[in-house]
Amino acid sequence: MFSRFPHLQPTLAGIAQDIGRAYWTLIKIMLPATIAVKLLDSLGFTQWLGVALGPVMELLGLPSELGLVWAVTMLTNIYTGMAAFYTLSVGQEYTVAQISILGLLMLVAHSLVIEGAVAKATGVRWRLTLAVRIGSGLILAVLFSQIFSHFGLLQQPAQLMWQPQVSEPGWLGWGLAQLKLLAWIFVILSSLVVMMRILRWLGVERVLQQLLSPLMRCLTIGKEASNITIIGMLLGLSYGAGLLINEVRSGHISKRDTLLVVCFLGLCHSLIEDTLLILLLGADLSTILWGRVIFAIALITAMGRIWLKSRHCPDPLPNPDS
Repeated sequence: MFSRFPHLQPTLAGIAQDIGRAYWTLIKIMLPATIAVKLLDSLGFTQWLGVALGPVMELLGLPSELGLVWAVTMLTNIYTGMAAFYTLSVGQEYTVAQISILGLLMLVAHSLVIEGAVAKATGVRWRLTLAVRIGSGLILAVLFSQIFSHFGLLQQPAQLMWQPQVSEPGWLGWGLAQLKLLAWIFVILSSLVVMMRILRWLGVERVLQQLLSPLMRCLTIGKEASNITIIGMLLGLSYGAGLLINEVRSGHISKRDTLLVVCFLGLCHSLIEDTLLILLLGADLSTILWGRVIFAIALITAMGRIWLKSRHCPDPLPNPDS
């Protein structure tokens, strides 16, 4: 077969190499972070953080016990946060406005340990990741809390449309779930690498860059990051950043663009899956989707233009390999 298509073997070898490099990079980042999260939860850190966030929830017009939901979501993921919400919501009634505000917090600031570690591999510091995502989540929540309260919007009872499956307790069940997740990440990441090669070969990559050029210009991000941005927006930060790491280390994307892309994807990623998940809790679609997207575009545009106006425009990122 390879003798009939002499160019096929090096192409496949290159694809396999890209997949292996990207996946191994993610494994080295995600595995220690995942274990650290499990240990923190076992030591009661999640419960403590939930109590600490209680007063913040009350300032946003939410019951204090929902602080646990956001704490779980920040340390683990949206699915686990939803399970915690379901446990707390038994016998309780929340308005659509309250669920939408909680949904914004969960969508913007979740999986911070794992996704923060992935962002760190691109060169974006932990403190910037946490400041942008937690700060933005709180700003959005305060903004919409004031809007809903002032105009009396979305005060009808929310309809919970999802009941999670009870996961197997203990380290064994948790370990099996993580192995299944890592297997799915390999499948999806491999598909993305192959898809990007095919799009580049067919010339579709150039078309996508042209279609996304207005958004990229608004964000002051180079067109080289267009495909990775759209992948991260639709599928998630880990997949987008996983591909971004290779591009950064190969020198295809500038460090400035890397920082802007990672910050943008931190606020606005997995628009399909994550949005649908929060909708199942009874949130308002316009709030959790368009509110998040518009805010992310406005914030990253402002950040990008501040750097462009800087006289010397210093490199905002350290070497990601350091």
